[in-house]
Amino acid sequence: MTKEHFFDLAQLAYTEILTPTLEESLHFFTEYLGMFIVDRTEKSIYLKAYEETYHHSLKLTESTEPGVGAIGWRAVSPQGLQRRVKIIEEAGYGIGWTTGDQGYGETYQFKTPSGHVMELFWDVEYYKPLETEKTSLLNRAQKRPNRGVPVRRLDHINLMVNDVDKMSQFLTDVLGFKMREYVRFENGKMASSWLSVSNLVHEIALTLDPTAETGRLHHVAYWYGYPQNLYDVADLLKENGIFMEGGPGKHGISQAFCLYVYEPGGNRIEFFGDTGYLIFDPSFEPVVWDLKDIPGKGDIWIGAPLPPTFITYGTPIREVKQPPVPAPIMQS
Repeated sequence: MTKEHFFDLAQLAYTEILTPTLEESLHFFTEYLGMFIVDRTEKSIYLKAYEETYHHSLKLTESTEPGVGAIGWRAVSPQGLQRRVKIIEEAGYGIGWTTGDQGYGETYQFKTPSGHVMELFWDVEYYKPLETEKTSLLNRAQKRPNRGVPVRRLDHINLMVNDVDKMSQFLTDVLGFKMREYVRFENGKMASSWLSVSNLVHEIALTLDPTAETGRLHHVAYWYGYPQNLYDVADLLKENGIFMEGGPGKHGISQAFCLYVYEPGGNRIEFFGDTGYLIFDPSFEPVVWDLKDIPGKGDIWIGAPLPPTFITYGTPIREVKQPPVPAPIMQS
């Protein structure tokens, strides 16, 4: 008999990016990517994209070095939240309940095997647009902004981890994700993986960290919808001195259009030009890539090969301590 799968998590709701250049990072996200400032405190600024309905999807926090702070996931219901909290506590990863951040209610915080801090919640505050932001479209949160090349929503996060197998198992067994694709070495160990709790091919990806450190960020991805937007934002960023690491191009794994850049604080940001493919099959089996099969199949078409930094660079910046995985598999 097939084991019934329960998705207690609904979506990736927000990420917190740490930056040593808060105002410069803010300029990047608001003036080039068209995001809105929702709120700010002494050390943090809260931002959202124009198609997002919650209070914020991005929290920029001033820090001595770049990296990732808390990663927030909304549950499918109050009951789903409680079920997952119980499982997390039984597995020994829990930190405890908090009153929640701006725009989000009571939140359960925990630390993953990879050293990343995550949060689960149910209660949310929906964004109320200003009069000047209101749109006649009843099914859109606010007007499309008239600055930069506006991103539409948060898509996914890619974390650097020192054990892809262990972290993947945590996501599936403890948080209820489904494995969608992964790349394996000859010995069967995973080199990278892509998982989701929705029809998207992934809301989270895992990349083997060549520094053997914990808690590092590979990238945060925002969604555009139209591949042409990647060419438009590439022009804009290039003319304003923003470093573009790779793209525009297309992934083999996940099949989405992409562009990778570094925001001024040093964190890698990816832009998606479409959704890749969607998964509706409830009995979908993970796509397994062997490392030897990646060149020409799982890699991406792009104007030039991805540089070595794409495998070694993450935030916070650390020294490489072990041989990195070949570049083509580190995608999405």
